[in-house]
Amino acid sequence: MHTTISPFTLAQWSEKQPVGRKKFGWRGTSPDFGDIQVVYPAGRDVPNAMTTEVRGGLIPTAVFEIRGAHAEVVSMPTLNRSTLRVGDGLVRMSRSQWAPTHEGRALRMTYLGDTYRLKAINRRAYALSRQADAEDPGCSVTVHQGGMGSGRRMTVQAAGRVLPADITLAVLFTGVDRSVLTRRGAVRAGFSRIFNFWAEAQA
Repeated sequence: MHTTISPFTLAQWSEKQPVGRKKFGWRGTSPDFGDIQVVYPAGRDVPNAMTTEVRGGLIPTAVFEIRGAHAEVVSMPTLNRSTLRVGDGLVRMSRSQWAPTHEGRALRMTYLGDTYRLKAINRRAYALSRQADAEDPGCSVTVHQGGMGSGRRMTVQAAGRVLPADITLAVLFTGVDRSVLTRRGAVRAGFSRIFNFWAEAQA
């Protein structure tokens, strides 16, 4: 458990598989939590399913999974029809699809009694916050994407009383399509899904 942690950076990586989908993700080293890796699609290829996984030496492993026909036409898991587990625990998730503001569209999560909120800052940045309670001041973790092409990086900074699960949840969403957390992103995602389904039908 930490009260403050040092900022750290995750670099983009990709790996061609002998069989199955090419894998992508982010990896780096936190001075406080050790090596961290995000990978998608993770695990074995399963029809109509896609998974993102995050793991590290000092953080709990998390698995974010989508199932359905849309899993075949996206490059990474989306927030639609998704499930999330941290360790052996299920994370409950909810969000408003029609809210007009970033705040209103935030993804709300509950894990082991803690309440989290994932909010878009803009297309390249987001913030994860854990609500304070009578015994804990909570925390906020911000993730900003910088660079271009193969030089893209994710910079992770945190404030407050940071728990290992906070870092797991924050970096996990570097491997999840968060576009629906903004109104413009939701519109772009909708058109993209329509086009991808059409292209898949023509193949």
